[in-house]
Amino acid sequence: MNGDAALLLLADSRLPAGGHAHSGGVEEAVRLGTVTGSGDLARFLRGRLATVGLVTAALAAAACELAAADALPEPWRWLDAEADARTASPAQREAARTQGRLLLRTTRRIWPSAAVDALARAVPEGPHHPVALGAAAAAAGCDPRRAALAAAHASVTGPATAAVRLLGLDPVTVHRLLADLAPALDDTARAACAALAADCAIDGEPDECGEDHPDGRHAAWRARWRALPAHGAPALDLLAEGHLTNPMKLFVS
Repeated sequence: MNGDAALLLLADSRLPAGGHAHSGGVEEAVRLGTVTGSGDLARFLRGRLATVGLVTAALAAAACELAAADALPEPWRWLDAEADARTASPAQREAARTQGRLLLRTTRRIWPSAAVDALARAVPEGPHHPVALGAAAAAAGCDPRRAALAAAHASVTGPATAAVRLLGLDPVTVHRLLADLAPALDDTARAACAALAADCAIDGEPDECGEDHPDGRHAAWRARWRALPAHGAPALDLLAEGHLTNPMKLFVS
């Protein structure tokens, strides 16, 4: 499949992967009065893209690169652990794994591949969503930049769509906010791919990066992930934890 066409399919909100059930923190922000209109939403989306969006884009790019080169389970466990370490909120981790599990199940039916099967075996409880997204992107024919762009896009379109439902905002106005973010989305995807440091070549040579593991090829993956961003978003973590205990809600996260 052409990579550009695959990107459109991955980014389509109609892809049956459960994304419509997640508000990305907007529902709790609306409940607390932090987001009350389009101006607040614009700031929320820009902040989310600069933190969660960049981190998930980098993880998706790393997963796409891994899926294209290695179908063994162990590196997938390591990469999923990188995602886990970058998700401080237990509620966020649970939501990310739920989304990842649903996306992986969909991917195995639409774009079956050995790497996707390896990921499913490696993380049976469900991988983090950006890891699953990167694997899906590779299976569909996308490169890491497109995988990063799909993750960055999802980090803002989900909350934006949720805000339309929660606040009754004009969909055209909200889509204009997303259009204004287009250059930032491209920048985020580029930064995400640049974060994949080439400290060690993925050639199986047991150089200094393989000292802690008999398989230098696997240790080299860890070396490439050293520079992945870990931008924190404490406000989003607090929103996720608050949302978890709210009995009246439209979205699961």
